[in-house]
Amino acid sequence: MRYELYYWPGIQGRGEFVRLALEDSGADYVDVARDAKRGMATMMRFMESRAIEHPPFAPPFLKAGKLVIAQTANILFYLGPRLGCVAKSEPSRLWAHQLQLTIADWVSEVHDTHHPIAGSLYYEDQKAEARGRAAEFIANRLPKFFDYFEWILKRNPKGSEYLLGKKVSNVDLSLFQMIEGSRYAFPKTMARLEPGHPRMVALHDRVMARPRLAAYLRSPRRLAFNEQGIFRHYPELEEQEQD
Repeated sequence: MRYELYYWPGIQGRGEFVRLALEDSGADYVDVARDAKRGMATMMRFMESRAIEHPPFAPPFLKAGKLVIAQTANILFYLGPRLGCVAKSEPSRLWAHQLQLTIADWVSEVHDTHHPIAGSLYYEDQKAEARGRAAEFIANRLPKFFDYFEWILKRNPKGSEYLLGKKVSNVDLSLFQMIEGSRYAFPKTMARLEPGHPRMVALHDRVMARPRLAAYLRSPRRLAFNEQGIFRHYPELEEQEQD
């Protein structure tokens, strides 16, 4: 199977969670919007087509044979057992999906720290509201997500190195991305949080050292974080916590 991933070309965004799973597993895929020959025009035709049985609302979406699958967690639910990231048993798939949906909630809350009113407005149009939303997120919500995943890792059987046990899953890759993105967006907060969450830090480092993923992270395919994506570094949103 050669997969086709459709996502905006200039940012990591939600598409990066799918990309990490494809890269780590060594899957054969093409990042369509970054393809100079096909590019954005192909993606937009898919989104506007009325011939697709299950049309996507927005990227990311994945074309797998005749299937077109949208929504990050849904794509990973499909890919997990096919890439060997998740066991094929129903309980394992559902548990992985539950954790992935929790990460999806976390992603949405990160986005809302800089766009609390509307995605259609510039950050500069909602800075006052962003300060309030970011303060709440930094003080309460981010620690709560960290505490939850640290607890999951702690309660796992002895010898388990990953969220689902001894084998890496797409959820571990996604958690790695959340930590990387949080370090970029909230460096001061993360410097305070990480010492109290050693299992999450260890998981991050373990995932980062995986050969295929390490090669991807060093490659030009891995875009840098920037102020157009989900994780954005606006120092003023963190500085208020230091007052």
